Amino acid sequence: MSSVSERTEIDEQYKWDLDSLFASDEEWVTRYEAVEADLDDFRAYEGRVIEDAETLCSVLEAYEELMREVANVTAYARMRRDEDTRDGETQAMFTRAKSLSAAAASATSFIEPEIQELEKSDVEAMIEAQPELGDYEHFFDDILRMKPHTRSTEVENLLAELGEVTGASGEIYNMLANADMEFPTVETPDGESKQITLNNFTTLQKHPDRAFRREVYEAFYDEWETVRNAVGASYRNSVKTDEKLTTARNYDSAREAALNEPNVPPVVYDTLVETVRDNIDRLHRHAELKREAIGAEELRMWDLYVPMVEGESPEVPYDAAREYVTEAVGPLGESYQDRLAEGLDSRWVDVYETAGKQSGAYSSGTYDSQPYILLNYQDDVSSMFTLAHELGHSMHSELASKSQPYVYADYTIFIAEIASTVNETLLTHHLLETVEDEHLRRHVLNEYLERFRSTLFRQTMFAEFEHRAHERSEAGEPLTPDALDDLYHELKGEYYEPAVLDESIAREWMRIPHFYRSFYVYQYATGLSAAVALVESIRNGEGSDPAGRYRDFLSSGSRGYPLELLETAGVDMTSSEPIDRALAVYGEYLDEFERLA
Repeated sequence: MSSVSERTEIDEQYKWDLDSLFASDEEWVTRYEAVEADLDDFRAYEGRVIEDAETLCSVLEAYEELMREVANVTAYARMRRDEDTRDGETQAMFTRAKSLSAAAASATSFIEPEIQELEKSDVEAMIEAQPELGDYEHFFDDILRMKPHTRSTEVENLLAELGEVTGASGEIYNMLANADMEFPTVETPDGESKQITLNNFTTLQKHPDRAFRREVYEAFYDEWETVRNAVGASYRNSVKTDEKLTTARNYDSAREAALNEPNVPPVVYDTLVETVRDNIDRLHRHAELKREAIGAEELRMWDLYVPMVEGESPEVPYDAAREYVTEAVGPLGESYQDRLAEGLDSRWVDVYETAGKQSGAYSSGTYDSQPYILLNYQDDVSSMFTLAHELGHSMHSELASKSQPYVYADYTIFIAEIASTVNETLLTHHLLETVEDEHLRRHVLNEYLERFRSTLFRQTMFAEFEHRAHERSEAGEPLTPDALDDLYHELKGEYYEPAVLDESIAREWMRIPHFYRSFYVYQYATGLSAAVALVESIRNGEGSDPAGRYRDFLSSGSRGYPLELLETAGVDMTSSEPIDRALAVYGEYLDEFERLA
């Protein structure tokens, strides 16, 4: 019987090295207790933030030092928990870290309301009196911009203290999906027993045996059916939480609140949906090509992930994927390429799936640590692309942290998904241009088409789902599991019109963890669109040193609003142009696939 390895069975070189944060759990406890004490000391600044320029500078310096420590404590605890979500001790560490983070937000919640008592002219005078405050100019502008949505110190303190509670729906869902749910074991056509997991479900859906794919599909969604009421209640309460925070922050809708945080106007969201909807025939064409490729009379939901090429994905061991990705980012410059290679040698990545490990993939780390990447590598083309994707995030963090002060070292999700998708796009070009193995080349082309489908179209469909779900809830309509099933089934039918839908696919919304980060997913689609434009500019040598401009864009962190930073890199996301350009590339690759077929 095939089973997932225990963590102790994995070689150390394939596990992330958390020593750049803490050498041991005991050291983490010591630092945690020190930060707790620092919180009490910081409260002494309340009521004094704008006393004078010197005091304001001292407050901000102390705030940065405190929040850096909180970030280190929280990141370490999260990653330790994610190594094995079944481990009660690391679960407790993460719970304590989240409580500390909420307490820190509460203890520092007076800063923004006090700064918002200033006018722009007051800020300018303070910068003149204390030049060190010049680094905070954009920071001040962003705080003053949010004045209509910031409450009194007392209310801000309460909202901060409730942070742990308001995130409970997502945490409950995460524990249910990753720690408590156990999916069935199925027998492969080769006679091997295989347990279905959140991580290998998509891989199993690519199996060439159609009857096996159907068995996996039905077993997987049958298991979700057993927890539909729990997941339905979790998501309903997540949406309700968004509504309550929307009211508390003086917004008209949850979407407006989410988009205003990075200063992204709703027109960007609406333009994405409208442009993708106007070009949905290209997705229908992709679906029809897939139906022809598998030789079926009807395309079914268990066929959506199967490659349009014969045979399973070529095996791509992790060490080979490392080499491919490192070579692929060459157009971004030698400094970028060398740092990425050094990072891979420094155990940035926790590579393989193990029992109880957090599903999916992400990039993490703090201002004071090296980047960290969680993978569940499956030795296939898709996993190689995921490695490239997460390395894009990690390199973004690395460049921003090295170039910016702490206040600007982070960046919005809107920008983050650009860096990750640039790496995916460069990997595609590199492999198609250099690899001689035709089987691998066809799978690479298929993988990129699938990533277009799942990023530009699927994430836009997700964006429509959560927007409509929030609108219905805000209008007083109950978000029952049946209502959510019906909404999702309707959208799936519109996006995948050539395919035949079944009842099980209506439950797909239940397995999407990103819905617990409201109005998050659309940024994957806008990120892909911007990434295609940037890669075309770099590869075609458009303008002066496009690769250098791109590195500067990454190095800017959050020293500017997302749309402004993108505009300096040559992309205007308020228009449909980048989305149209991405859709045109998608069409060209569909043409190329037809020629190869």
